[in-house]
Amino acid sequence: MKLRTLGRHVREGSRNLGRNSWMTFASISAVAVMLFVVGVFLLLIMNVNSIATNIEDDVEIKVYIELTATDEQQAELLAEIEKIPNIDTITYVDKEEGLNQLIDSLNESGAVFESIREENPLNDSYVVRATTPQLTERVASNIETLDYVERVNYGRDYVERLFIVTDFIRTVGLILVAGMMFTAMFLIANTIKLTIVARKREIQIMKLVGATNSFIRWPFFIEGMLLGILGAVIPILIIGFGYSYLFNNWGSRIEVMFFSLLPVFPHMWQVAGLLIAIGAFIGVWGSMMSVRKFLKV
Repeated sequence: MKLRTLGRHVREGSRNLGRNSWMTFASISAVAVMLFVVGVFLLLIMNVNSIATNIEDDVEIKVYIELTATDEQQAELLAEIEKIPNIDTITYVDKEEGLNQLIDSLNESGAVFESIREENPLNDSYVVRATTPQLTERVASNIETLDYVERVNYGRDYVERLFIVTDFIRTVGLILVAGMMFTAMFLIANTIKLTIVARKREIQIMKLVGATNSFIRWPFFIEGMLLGILGAVIPILIIGFGYSYLFNNWGSRIEVMFFSLLPVFPHMWQVAGLLIAIGAFIGVWGSMMSVRKFLKV
């Protein structure tokens, strides 16, 4: 296609928006409403997925070393642990540090353990993290077989339930977003079809005077794409300003142990790019489906 011809199609498609102002308004409104719902769901699912990831990342393996193990034996154990695949980090925690962590975790009640500092009964330990949380059980099972290991603790039952819940959250979120996008596609496409149907006589006349199918299609494709993009800009602005306000004014107040709102950027750019892509695709697709049946004259 020549550049001049493409320019003509772009100009014609842009003019059609103004010529059919009420249908244009209806189409952009339909796109905006549906993509607003999709955008809100996307941000919600992104934040929920972030919570699930933060909880998973908190999973660690506590390897308690036998009380009778010497420094050389502890070093030998460390060397054996390092040979196990799928291990990300290994941190040594001696029994003094372990006691301090216990006292700090109990706040005011921890003061009662100050009396056992002289004869600290705790074990030295290694804190091990797997490369991915889902490999925690496999890594822990391998460590349990090593010499000088008194016991391994990673909350076996808790971890299994945790992964079931986080996988369920991700699956449900994906289904909800996919369902919303699917519904939005058909509702928006049908609205755009009404815009094209209202001008079927124009299409048929162009066909009768000898215009090619591609010459007729392109302005409508451009028009549909512009409808989709313009309809996406409105929810992007509303969601962007709304989420920025929520993050700046309420983000610190609703922050809890495993949950904090994702920062506005770059996540808002991701949502904006996806909404524009969805809007443009739906606009072109709706126009293509509508124009095609009127080209058979």
